[in-house]
Amino acid sequence: LTVLNAGRRYLKAEDLSGKVFVTSGLGGMSGAQAKAAVIAGCVGIIAEVDEAALLKRHKQGWLMEISNNLDHCIARLRYARKNKIALSLGYHGNVVDLWERLVYELDATGELLVDLGSDQTSCHNPFSGGYYPVQLGFEEGKQLLSTDPGKFRTLVQESLKRHVAAINRLADKGMFFWDYGNAFLLEAQRAGADVEKKGANKTEFRYPSYVQHIMG
Repeated sequence: LTVLNAGRRYLKAEDLSGKVFVTSGLGGMSGAQAKAAVIAGCVGIIAEVDEAALLKRHKQGWLMEISNNLDHCIARLRYARKNKIALSLGYHGNVVDLWERLVYELDATGELLVDLGSDQTSCHNPFSGGYYPVQLGFEEGKQLLSTDPGKFRTLVQESLKRHVAAINRLADKGMFFWDYGNAFLLEAQRAGADVEKKGANKTEFRYPSYVQHIMG
């Protein structure tokens, strides 16, 4: 319902075939995103750093395909988008790399390859394993978290700034991004990322919340 209503509200579209939804997280509640994309008829690309979560969703049939190769992900995205095929593709890697690759494609080809975007990393708990920084692989990140949590925190905040910078670039070209209630925008703001709504107070963000703006 969230994906469908985001399409209705922001894309003015009842039919999401050929539309692309990019997000992250395949564990816990966020694991439903892949299934939701296919039910809605769109192309869902969901990034996940933990291979165990990816394999679980794939085995359950909630995720149609898995890849750790961004070239392959972009090729599959383009094909499914062009042919209006419902697809859920799990990218085994950091969502920041995925967002930055979409910015690269925009700069290189002028093509905006994503229509809807969100995030379901566990940003309510970003410094204890809920969000892994793009600068490190998953296992490296886990190691640093146990040996130097202060350094891990710094890298998470740097990663959040890169994360938001890529989203902002794509949103400026017409992608619609929303907050999924996971404290992503709050933690990005605390990290110094550009998420504040211009001309508003500091508690308002430039992107809407799914509760008030989409489900409401």
